Amino acid sequence: MSEFYAFAVEHLPYILEGLPITLGLWVLAISMGAVFGLVLAWARLYGNTLAYGAATVYVELFRGTPMLVQMLFIYLGLPEVGIVFDPFTAAVIAIGLNTSAYQAEYFRGAIRSIPRGQMQAARAMGMTSLQGLRWIVLPQALRRVIPQWSNEAILELKYTSIAYAIGVSEITARAEKVGYETFMFFEVFLLLALVYIVLTGTVAQVLQYLEKRTAVPGL
Repeated sequence: MSEFYAFAVEHLPYILEGLPITLGLWVLAISMGAVFGLVLAWARLYGNTLAYGAATVYVELFRGTPMLVQMLFIYLGLPEVGIVFDPFTAAVIAIGLNTSAYQAEYFRGAIRSIPRGQMQAARAMGMTSLQGLRWIVLPQALRRVIPQWSNEAILELKYTSIAYAIGVSEITARAEKVGYETFMFFEVFLLLALVYIVLTGTVAQVLQYLEKRTAVPGL
């Protein structure tokens, strides 16, 4: 135990230098996914046939292929057609597009759980479907989607580790480098696992607090 403690004291600061990159990647990707997810959910619920079809194809495509394949395609495949991204941007785009497909289904389920009569009443008052969604349905649906969305947010925080595959110097990439320099792979990845447990545990507590704060009394 004392050897592991000494190892952690020596190498943890270097690993944690990648923490701002990990958190920045996560925040940007999950935010991008939330915005696109809402658009996709709206298209699948209220869009015309073309919008519904395009959104459905998008969701099935990104849910049906591995995120690593998507990331490699964006970073290594797109340059062949003249579209080039740096590793960090490619990782943000890949994770953001991937999570948007899942978030779209969470949002769609939450919106469908709101009684249809509320949207019908909004339309009867002269609102468009988009206005009814924005002012009547969505505020209620967002409260209901927090538990599922929290799970997705935690998953995406862990999935940022995939970005090491294209050279993003986040905490997993730095831990791997320490492992190859010291050949103490057991210790370094145990240390990395503890870092992720602290990160995901903190995020879970913050989102649980948010869920309680936004809960409607009696419901």
